[in-house]
This record gives sequence, C-alpha cells and structure tokens, in this order.
Amino acid sequence: MEKKILGLDPGLAILGFGAIICQQNQTKVQDDSVTLLDFGVISTPANTEMGQRLCTLYDDLHILIAEIKPDLVAIEKLFFYRMSSTILVAQARGVLMLVLGQCQVPIIEFTPAQIKQALTGYGNADKYEVQQAVARELSLDQIPKPDDAADALAVALTAWFQV
Repeated sequence: MEKKILGLDPGLAILGFGAIICQQNQTKVQDDSVTLLDFGVISTPANTEMGQRLCTLYDDLHILIAEIKPDLVAIEKLFFYRMSSTILVAQARGVLMLVLGQCQVPIIEFTPAQIKQALTGYGNADKYEVQQAVARELSLDQIPKPDDAADALAVALTAWFQV
C-alpha cells in the first residue's frame, strides 16, 4: 500500500517542504520502503509587506498540496527561540494550518526532540546528525539543501516511522 507523506518545517521567510512515498508491504515478504518524491522551500522576501508574505504562503501551499496530494502532512511543532521570530513563525504556521484544514488533509505534529529521537535515537542530536540520517534513510548521496528542506524531510520520515 502506497502512502504519500508531506513534511513541513514552518517559517515565514523560508518554509521547508519534503515529500516521501512509503510502501507498506502487507505480506512482509519484503521490507517496507520509502523513497524521495520532492523537496524544496517556499520563500517570502523580508522587504515584502507582512500580509503579502502570508498570502504567498497561502497560495503556494495550496499549489503544493494540489501537486503532491499527500495522504498525511507532518509538521514540526513550534519551538521558542526568540520572541520576535517566534511570533512570525506562529503567523506563518497559522496560515499553514488554515490551508491544511481547507484541503482536509490529516495532520500529525512532532517536537524537535521527537524528530531527533526518531532519526538518530538521541533527542538532543545536532542538526548535522539529523541531516545525515535523512540522507541515509532516503539513500541520497548528499544531504538535501537548503537546511529547511532537509528538516522537512526529517519531519516526513518521523511520520513514516510512527505510522
């Protein structure tokens, strides 16, 4: 049985996305498998008015959902770094949740520690260790770039491990 999982790493300036296709073999003759479908970012320029940036996220997320047609969307939960950036990320995340609600896509959320634990076995792993695990799990020759896209793929893989 095939399942498409879209991972999202919320952000206002850069929203990372990563999509994977998972094969669940009911007979267990073969192991389950996962392959890379797509990854990238949705960017909004800092010098653009806030409302327009949120509209760009809204429109581009609708296009992304329509193109990928995910069975499940996995999102990294909001993590508090600095108050000013947290508010901006929360606004972008609100738009993201609105689009997913409109598209009626099932959602699962993970904390950064849960993602690190799922991919490396260690909840305090550093970013590079997680990125290496993403490349290894997807049989990639190199770590996906930019970092936001690699982070989104980590979220998608975490969902795959949990499903």
